[in-house]
Amino acid sequence: MGDRLIRGTALDGKVRAIAADTRELVQELHRRHRTLAVASAALGRTATMGAIMGAMMKGDERLTIQVRGDGPLGKIVVDANARGEVRGYVDHPQIELPLKPNGKLDVAAAVGEGFIYVVKDLGLKEPYLGSTPIVSGEIAEDFTYYFAKSEQTPSAVALGVLVDVDYAIRVAGGFLIQLMPGLSDGAVSEIEAQLARIRPVSAMLDEGMRPEDILREILPDFKLLEESAVVHRCSCTRERVEQTLISLGKEELAAMIREDGQAEVSCHFCNERYHFAREHLERLVANL
Repeated sequence: MGDRLIRGTALDGKVRAIAADTRELVQELHRRHRTLAVASAALGRTATMGAIMGAMMKGDERLTIQVRGDGPLGKIVVDANARGEVRGYVDHPQIELPLKPNGKLDVAAAVGEGFIYVVKDLGLKEPYLGSTPIVSGEIAEDFTYYFAKSEQTPSAVALGVLVDVDYAIRVAGGFLIQLMPGLSDGAVSEIEAQLARIRPVSAMLDEGMRPEDILREILPDFKLLEESAVVHRCSCTRERVEQTLISLGKEELAAMIREDGQAEVSCHFCNERYHFAREHLERLVANL
């Protein structure tokens, strides 16, 4: 069926909400980068957040999220756009850490302390850059803090990834609820109470709940406005990689031919490998 993302409102438009089921996206990231459990959880949560934030954009706008912590995972990078296309990687996908005492993956220890950076390309002269400290390393709490501090919007974020014993992705998804100006204190308190009562988003998805079912647990009058697909898509192509090789210049390419007799270039984002034989490189040098 594919991954779904839904958008809607509640309380006469004073609350906006987005929720997504991203199991296939996170499974594809796991397959491409061979992530072990804690990296799958951290990258999957960040990618889900990317899909949700991408849905808040328009046209050709796009954004890049970087979670730069000092933990063993290294940097997490996710690109997303308004069309539901997401790609991402983590520096060290195959680290393993002991589980927390409650049996959960220790994503916070894997991420460590540092900063979240969000760069939005809105088609203007300069991109928008927002950043906030990593407050927990669990990703969802860090983005709740980001929205409050960097975008001045009171928000609730929940993100979850359930990894099976064979490292396959069992469920993945999340939601964002944002409170607009004019909401009464009583309504805010009721939403907070509902958020405190709900189960983890991964548990609800594992029970077969759809994104709209999850949002209605918190916002009983949630009205669905639109839904869209979320897909893993990378913008790398053989032609783009070839242009990168050409940009190295004649001398660098000639040295590559002398020393290696070929070139193999791997895309950071999707792990796709592009092989260029000696004859191809020699043609590029001749054309230069």
